Amino acid sequence: MNSLSVIIPFYNEEQFLETSINRLIKTEIADEIYLVDDCSTDGSSTIAKNFASEDETINYLRLDRNQGKGAALSSVNNLVNTSHIAIHDGDLEYDPFDLKEMFNHTFENPNSLILGSRFIGNKDRKNRYSRTFYANKFLSLFFSIVFQKKISDIATCYKILPTKVFKNFELKEKGFSIEIELLSRYLKTNNSIIEHPISYEGRTYEDGKKIKTSDGLFYLFNTIKYRLFQKFLFG
Repeated sequence: MNSLSVIIPFYNEEQFLETSINRLIKTEIADEIYLVDDCSTDGSSTIAKNFASEDETINYLRLDRNQGKGAALSSVNNLVNTSHIAIHDGDLEYDPFDLKEMFNHTFENPNSLILGSRFIGNKDRKNRYSRTFYANKFLSLFFSIVFQKKISDIATCYKILPTKVFKNFELKEKGFSIEIELLSRYLKTNNSIIEHPISYEGRTYEDGKKIKTSDGLFYLFNTIKYRLFQKFLFG
């Protein structure tokens, strides 16, 4: 029977974290939740610890220094006990009820990577700022051309994948380029990738959005790196 662990990496999300976790809990989809604190300096840590102390299915981990999203995901590699894992951000840009829809795909496609796409279908999308919108479209097109596999949204947070596959990945990327590494590694497994439309409500940098222009440049560099040197990087 399929089961799901949801990983929430966060850094200084005091304003949104409690609401984000409560919205996830309300879906009743998660068998386990891992709150991974990337060495926050605000009240986020206290919020996460309180959730973990009140619910035995919620686990709190703290990295010893700020390292990035990739490091946060790697930290739970050997802890997950469910058939699948999902990634959910600590802000409010994504709706966890979309994860519930995405998880339904795993029953007929247990070995597939399920991606939540902000660019397909007719889901509700708000505050899509032109700079990040067109940058994401370009980066996704570039990745699709380089890997000869159409992916509409390579930068999406929402992913569900089999735990057995995730545990075989020795992830190297520490920051947001983890999105490129995960996709590149998954394509090498020859398992299918299924995209599912999701809703989205973007936030501003004033509200705490963390991805930067430099991350986009790293996306381009790592797309080429993981395509040209797959054999050496992945074995």
